[in-house]
Amino acid sequence: MTVRYTDIDYLVFSDAAMFVFNGGSPYQRETYRYTPLLAWMLLPNCWGGYWYHFGKVLFMACDLVTGFFIIRLLQSVVVGGKPLSSKRVVILSSLWLLNPIVITISTRGSSESVLTVMVMASLYFLICKKSVVGSALFLGLATHFKMYPLIYIPSIMFYLSSQGTPLINLPVIRWVNVSNIKFFVVTSLTVGILSYIMYGFYGHEFLFNSYLYHFGRVDHRHNFSVYNTALYYKSALPDIPPIQEYAFLPQVVLALVIPLVYGKRDIISTLFLQTFAFVTFNKVITSQYFIWFLIMLPHFLANSNLARWYKGPRIFLQWGLTQGLWLKQAYDLEFLGKNTFIPLLVCSIIFFLSNCAILCEFIDDLEQRPPLMLV
Repeated sequence: MTVRYTDIDYLVFSDAAMFVFNGGSPYQRETYRYTPLLAWMLLPNCWGGYWYHFGKVLFMACDLVTGFFIIRLLQSVVVGGKPLSSKRVVILSSLWLLNPIVITISTRGSSESVLTVMVMASLYFLICKKSVVGSALFLGLATHFKMYPLIYIPSIMFYLSSQGTPLINLPVIRWVNVSNIKFFVVTSLTVGILSYIMYGFYGHEFLFNSYLYHFGRVDHRHNFSVYNTALYYKSALPDIPPIQEYAFLPQVVLALVIPLVYGKRDIISTLFLQTFAFVTFNKVITSQYFIWFLIMLPHFLANSNLARWYKGPRIFLQWGLTQGLWLKQAYDLEFLGKNTFIPLLVCSIIFFLSNCAILCEFIDDLEQRPPLMLV
């Protein structure tokens, strides 16, 4: 095919694993911007023959484990005074387990499903097992793996503010109790200890590639973001003001406002809104990032009016068509060499505005529901 099925990221992961296998650093592979844990996990890729596809099998297995956690979380939902029926759980969980986007991402060799296991395991321990420590450990591991789960910490802490006695009964301060302090401390310690260990192995190159690089990155290839064209010019003309360093500000505002408004109504739906908003406003958006919010879509729809036949398909069609418009221009630019920079910018704006409209519909839907009950 003109576009190779195996994702370029899989080649990067495998090359990084090979450097480790030969006693070197994964960061000897240029563009490897991940924790060394991922390269260590893919060491069997280096054993030759069919073992080269070990990572893809691992990622597909992680899709199934994620599906298990989705099912268990759906079984904890109570709608209209009754738990969800088995049929409804099967239908909703199929939005993940039988989703062609999810299947394609993992079989092409993207590692996002490893992260989804950690995020959903954190929610499983929080909601089903009532274990603050277990939830914090998995969220800390997820945050070490990729930084974006940091946005979940304020939501979960606000959710836990009603799970215990306030330490001080004063406005705002009354949100602080033993449960959310424990969650914050364990999450921070998990991230800190893992990062300290990795720093001991690889020093500053770990710190830069895994964390610091992402604040100033100017990736513009395969990037759906409305910042795409600006990043393209920034990569070619370094003297342009560093827009990429300030692009995160709208995300920070949304990440703080959304949990304050909705955190106690339905924690997983709140995280879904946070993630969808975070991806929409991110300076870099690739297809893999859609996985971040798709893991929570089944739960969001469990008590939603959008599950009706005339709303859900219309939103999905709107989301898919605006992506398709962008992909056509990107293909013409990157593979056919056509000058489609202006149409690509227009399509990026259309996709951004479409996602903002969809986010508004999600928020409106959540506001019209009664607070969700959990078993």
